[in-house]
Amino acid sequence: MSNQRQQKPTLTGQRFKTRKRDEKERFDPTHFQESIVQGLNQSGTDLEAVAKFLDASGAKLDYRRYAETLFDILVAGGMLAPGGTLSDDLTRTEFCLFKAQEDMETMQAYAQVFNKLIRRYKYLEKGFEEEIKKLLLFLKGFTESERNKLAMLTGILLAKSNLSAAILSSLFNENLVKEGVSACFAVKLFRSWLTEKDINSVSASLRKVGMDSRLMELFPANKRSCEYFSKYFSDVGLKELADHARNQQSIGARKELQKELEEQMSRGDPLKDIILYVRDEIKKNNISEQTMIGLIWASVMSSVEWNKKEELVTEQAIKLLKQYSPLLKAFTSQGLSELTLLLKIQEYCYDNIHFMNSFQKIVVLLYKADVLSEEAILKWYNDAHTAKGKSVFLEQMKKFVEWLKNAEEESESEEEETD
Repeated sequence: MSNQRQQKPTLTGQRFKTRKRDEKERFDPTHFQESIVQGLNQSGTDLEAVAKFLDASGAKLDYRRYAETLFDILVAGGMLAPGGTLSDDLTRTEFCLFKAQEDMETMQAYAQVFNKLIRRYKYLEKGFEEEIKKLLLFLKGFTESERNKLAMLTGILLAKSNLSAAILSSLFNENLVKEGVSACFAVKLFRSWLTEKDINSVSASLRKVGMDSRLMELFPANKRSCEYFSKYFSDVGLKELADHARNQQSIGARKELQKELEEQMSRGDPLKDIILYVRDEIKKNNISEQTMIGLIWASVMSSVEWNKKEELVTEQAIKLLKQYSPLLKAFTSQGLSELTLLLKIQEYCYDNIHFMNSFQKIVVLLYKADVLSEEAILKWYNDAHTAKGKSVFLEQMKKFVEWLKNAEEESESEEEETD
């Protein structure tokens, strides 16, 4: 037994040496750059071939480590030095975004290349957003044509949700804003974006990342007004964006107005002072009576802490609305305003479950206080109500509506007898 020595396992090392050599090549930036440039040169202007090359190369090259190098080459043809100029490195290609034709069709084809690449290698998403943010900061280092192509591409990619609108923050750079570069770039970008999507979609993307309220920052501080913004974008044919800015200003003004109303109510300011304030705001901000009655209703209903018990909340609401009925009456001088108020009451009672049984009592109170007319109530009952809680509220109102109709008929017959 002792003569039969057990043979120890040995490691040849050959396989591991090969792996190390492969890894070394893989993590070599010069090799990476040369490989990408060579592949693009071979593919030429055939962007389908470029997309296929990039798809296959991700398995051999380290996209994760060299994402910035990859995107620099695809956009500018080589590595970019700080400021946006191409580095002294001679490894470059003419087949890149900046050397392509300056038209929407070509830019859409390039967008497709980036879209396919990022969908195939999801981990590149963050690196790509960082690259675009960097490129926007380098705008002064690019030619006008290069900026235009980048703006068009960025607009298309924003429309396709390959980029978040948060990248626009780079355009608020002080130097870019001061020299008018940001505003000019934004024109091309938004024109491209609005070719792909409507203003509602664009607005939603901006709002999602808080950019909808920051677009004024594209201009120097002394030009940050809604009037200047609207005129600038209207003059270049982007009326949708100009209207969006006005709408944003209007929404902002309404929010401030509602906040101020709530504060006045919580302080217990006299109703006559609140009415004067509201009338002044209507003139100043060109707000319609229908919009204003909606704001007043919301302010009144937000001015107190509501009881959690359903049986007590109606009593509390009646007491509050009795107090503020002169304010509501002052801004329901038109039939449309009355209908708007009725729909706001319906919506509120539906959205706040404790108020489901309060609807009829609130309407009757406001009828007795001359805030709502029988014409408006009948119009709402017959065909102007919404679907929210419709069956519940119509049932609640049935007897009162019958009473209104009978009262109207009696009044008409009395008039006939007098005649």
